[in-house]
Amino acid sequence: MNLTTVIFYVLSAILVFAGLRVVTAKNPVHAALYLVLAFFTSAGHWLLMESEFLAITLVLVYVGAVMVLFLFVVMMLDINIEKLREGFWKNLPVAATVGAIMVFEMALILVSPQASLSQYKAAAPLAADFSNVKMLGSQLYTTYLLPFEIAAVVLLLAMIAAIGLTMRTRKDSKVIDPAVQVKVRREDRVRIVKMDAVKKVEEAEQADSGEQQA
Repeated sequence: MNLTTVIFYVLSAILVFAGLRVVTAKNPVHAALYLVLAFFTSAGHWLLMESEFLAITLVLVYVGAVMVLFLFVVMMLDINIEKLREGFWKNLPVAATVGAIMVFEMALILVSPQASLSQYKAAAPLAADFSNVKMLGSQLYTTYLLPFEIAAVVLLLAMIAAIGLTMRTRKDSKVIDPAVQVKVRREDRVRIVKMDAVKKVEEAEQADSGEQQA
C-alpha cells in the first residue's frame, strides 16, 4: 500500500464522518460547517486524480460562495430546530437501511479483484505543459456537447422560474415597489399645518401657577 492509497482512505474516512455529521448535527450552523469539510475532502480526492481545476472549482464555488451564503441565511433566520427534527427518528430506519446498502455496495467495489490497482498499468506521467482546463473543455465541447447543452438549458429554465416566483405578487401580502418609493416627494407625505394657540402663553402660565398655589 503506497502513500497515495493511504491518503485516499484517510480522506474517504473524513468524508464519511463529515457526511454523517451533516445529517446528525443538531445545530444547522455546525451541519453547514461539516458540509464545508466534506467539500474540502472531496477536493482532495480530485487532487489525487490529478484534476486540479475541478478541485479548485469545488472549493471556490461551493465553499467560497454557496456555503457562505447558506451560513448567512441560517444565522440570520430564526429557525426552530426542534420542529425541523420532529420526523428525524421516524425516518431513521429507512435512512439507515439505504445508507447501509450504499456502504455495502462501495465495500464490494473496493474489495473486488477488478478494482485492485495491480490490475491496471501505471498511467503515463503527464507532460509539464499539460492543462486540465484544456482537456476538460475539449471533452465538454466535443464528446459531451449535447449533455452539456441540455444541462445549460435546464439551469436557464430554473433561473427563469426562480425569478418568476420572486417577482410575482400575491393579493394577500403587501408588496413594496422600490421604483414608487424613489419617486416619493416630501410634499406628498408630509404636510405642515399652522394652528393658532388655543390659549395665550401668559394666561396659560397664570392658570398653571394658580392651580399650583391652590
